[in-house]
Amino acid sequence: MTTASPQPGAVRSNQRSGETVSRRPELAWLARVGLVARGVVYGIIGILALKLAVGSGGKATTQRGALMTLAQEPFGKALLIATAVGLAGYALWRLVRAGIGHGSEQDDSGLHRIAGVASGVAYATLCVTAVKILTGANSRGGSNSPKQTTGGVLGWTGGTVIVGVVGAILIGVALFQGYKGVSKRFLDDSKTRDMSRRVKRGFTAIGVFGHLARMVVFGLIGYGLVKAAVDYNPRSAIGLDGALNKLLHNSYGPFLLGVVAAGLIGFAMYSIADARYAKI
Repeated sequence: MTTASPQPGAVRSNQRSGETVSRRPELAWLARVGLVARGVVYGIIGILALKLAVGSGGKATTQRGALMTLAQEPFGKALLIATAVGLAGYALWRLVRAGIGHGSEQDDSGLHRIAGVASGVAYATLCVTAVKILTGANSRGGSNSPKQTTGGVLGWTGGTVIVGVVGAILIGVALFQGYKGVSKRFLDDSKTRDMSRRVKRGFTAIGVFGHLARMVVFGLIGYGLVKAAVDYNPRSAIGLDGALNKLLHNSYGPFLLGVVAAGLIGFAMYSIADARYAKI
C-alpha cells in the first residue's frame, strides 16, 4: 500500500500562505511587543536577584514568580494582560518562523528553526501561566517544582535517560548562549545599520553581558538535571530560582549573584531595545 505524496500545487499553495503570514504587519507588531514582554520578565527576575545579592529584601524567583510579582504592582492586572499578549505574540512569531523557515527580513537555518520551536513552546507555556494568574486558577492548583517533576520522570521507564538528555540539551543551550555572547553573533539578528555608533556600542555591551548571564543560569539548571539523572536523586534538580540561589551560597556568592543578576537586567534591556531593531 502506497501513501499519496503531497501535490506540487498544494505545496506551492502552502508556501504562498507562509510567505503571506511572514509578511503580515500584525505579526511584526506582535513580535516586537513580545520582545518587550520577554524583557520585562527578565528584568523583574534580575532586579529581585540583585536586591537579594545586596541584602535589600529581594529573592531568587522563576519566570512564573516574576509574573506573580508583576501582578502585585499598581495597575498589575493591566500590566500582566499586556505582558500575556506580548508573550503570546512572541510565541506565535517564533513558531510561525520555525514553520516557514524565515521572516520578512531574514532566513533561518535548521538549528534556528529547532530553537524557534523550543522557544515558541516555552513562551506559549509562560503565556498560559500569566492567564492562569489573571483568572486566579494558578493559586488553586500551583505548579510542580523541578524536584517534583524530575522525581516523577525518574520513575518512568528510561526516566534517567530522559532527565539526563534534557539536562545535556540545557547545557548545550548554555554553551550556545555563551558562544553568541562572546562572538557577538546575536548582532546578526538585529539591524545594526540603523544604529548610531554610540547606540550600537551600548547595544552590543548589554547583549554580550546578557547572553553570558543566561549561559550561567542555563548551565546550572542543566548540570542539576544531569546530576539528578546520574545520582537518581531528584533533589539535585533546580529551576531558575534554584540556579540563582546556588550562586548565592557559593564562595563570593553575593558578588557572583550580583554579576549574574546585573547580566539578566542587561539581557532585559537588550531584549527591549531589540524590539526596535530585530530583523522580523
